[in-house]
Amino acid sequence: MTAVFAVDASKMPKGAGGLRRKIVVMSESLSSKIAAGEVVERPASIVKELIENSLDAGATEINLELEKGGKKLIRLTDNGEGISHEDVPLVFERHATSKIYSFEELLEIGSFGFRGEALNSIASVSRVELLTKKGDSLSGTRMVLEGGVIRETSEAGCPDGTSIRVADIFYNTPARLKFLKQDATEKAHCLDIVTRLALANPGVKFVVTANGRTLLNIPRAETLAERVMSVLGDEIMHNSRPVEETRDCMTVSGFISAPHFTRSNTKGMLFHVNARPVRDGLLHNAVMSAYRRLIEPRRYPAVVLFMDVPAADVDINVHPTKMEVRFRDSRAVYTAVQQVISETLSDISGAEGPSLHRGAVEGRPGPDVDRYRAGVHEALTRYTIATGPEKMYFSPPEGKHLATPDPPDITPVRDGAEERLFFSSLEYQGQVDGTYLILAGPEVLVIIDQHAAHERVLFEKFRGASRAGGMEEQRLLFPEAVSLSPRSYALLSEYMELMKDAGFEIEPYGDATMMVRSVPSVLADVNVTELLVDCVEEILSTGKTENIEEIRDSVYTLMACKSAIKAHQRMTEPEVTALCRDLDQIPFASTCPHGRPLYVCFDAGDLEKMFKRK
Repeated sequence: MTAVFAVDASKMPKGAGGLRRKIVVMSESLSSKIAAGEVVERPASIVKELIENSLDAGATEINLELEKGGKKLIRLTDNGEGISHEDVPLVFERHATSKIYSFEELLEIGSFGFRGEALNSIASVSRVELLTKKGDSLSGTRMVLEGGVIRETSEAGCPDGTSIRVADIFYNTPARLKFLKQDATEKAHCLDIVTRLALANPGVKFVVTANGRTLLNIPRAETLAERVMSVLGDEIMHNSRPVEETRDCMTVSGFISAPHFTRSNTKGMLFHVNARPVRDGLLHNAVMSAYRRLIEPRRYPAVVLFMDVPAADVDINVHPTKMEVRFRDSRAVYTAVQQVISETLSDISGAEGPSLHRGAVEGRPGPDVDRYRAGVHEALTRYTIATGPEKMYFSPPEGKHLATPDPPDITPVRDGAEERLFFSSLEYQGQVDGTYLILAGPEVLVIIDQHAAHERVLFEKFRGASRAGGMEEQRLLFPEAVSLSPRSYALLSEYMELMKDAGFEIEPYGDATMMVRSVPSVLADVNVTELLVDCVEEILSTGKTENIEEIRDSVYTLMACKSAIKAHQRMTEPEVTALCRDLDQIPFASTCPHGRPLYVCFDAGDLEKMFKRK
């Protein structure tokens, strides 16, 4: 039986399903206000568009004034080339632009603004006053608009360049006005935009004032390093290293923080594509992939990264605010960023761990000692020294022997012709709580977390073995059947080759069961069922990714954790010596594969401060 329902169209809400509405052409006023919503989200959106126009005009000085976080007033003044008197009437027309004249030019656009929507959108939801003058003109031009309607146009005396005043944002669209945040929040968004644009334009001076107080005064800089220091501060520069490399017509440059310098959010990750500040998931993922196994979970590096790519290889016309881009070859961009940063991090971790020249251990201070003092503050926050009547004693090393692996096939880091052999050049003093190894030199004290250090050595060994053809296997005397959940069974079936590289010989046995015939030799004593289930869980925790290396590393991290010497286990002096030698030969000797620090380093000056000797 078919049920038939009758609907009374007269009782439907107006506009519901279009039943009582005819198709009409929107008025210019309404369409402008709707279009403005795509460009003007908040005061920071206006600040971005105005600064980009100034940069396109060749300005070298930009002054920005804000009131009530930009909600009441935004005034921007620049010393750019200005606008001619005859062009001013077109400035606020929709789709009016001086940046492109043909579709072909759009494919290789090099300027910031080109859509011709920004000023029209801004004017439609605010009160605007424009003052502008070209250098070869005797006088300037003044134009006043309200809600997008021109109220006045006249000649005016003004300096070369352009000054634009935007007041009472969303005064004529109160429904949107109520979505703006507190003044302090909106001001912070404005400053963020200025910061991002200032980083990409070192040769431009930026001054920002709010309610009569100067918030930013960024002078012109000769280099990117000077600009980063003036904008982001000394701390980031002192804990960062430069990157710059060209690959396949793409240049990756900027500064990246050392693994020990991280933040709790992604606000310190700033990306620019062809000098445009962008928020791009591809670049974010590439950077985080490079820091994988070097920093702790839910911690993020500080990165100021610039991608210069041919204009034809990037689409900047995917969003009205131009904060998003699309790359023609996204895989090539991802690979270039990930590899360049990984190589730089390898140098940081190998050459700039707690290492000194061999001469420093002989009593001659090495030139790199000051580099490591920056890590003392973090060390003090992670570790505490007990005080009181109790005294610390070091027992003779004894107990469980550490099975030290053969050193990975990695060339030791060198400084010129001189090897850095810091760990193995120190004198072993003893062990605290069966967990922390104490080593000392003439003017340095180093505390090593034995489990974290051995984890890192094993992890790098597993990586090297995988690249060399696979892990060494230990065949089980009796194959073991491991039952898994259907989901885990299906997942493991996809990564059989990866598990074989890791030293597992497994095969499907039906009914969500895997038959395990071999395991990695370093894990021969571990419960097989628990090991396989943990590997599957580690793969699941990695999340959806097309990067097989990321999944492989997660498995190697688990294997290293299970096979490394544990806390509260005694080590003999020969075992400590072997561990130190291995640490000297791996590229990342500052953190364990989970990102935790594997050592802390104190020089004589740090100890004097702790004991209040200075």
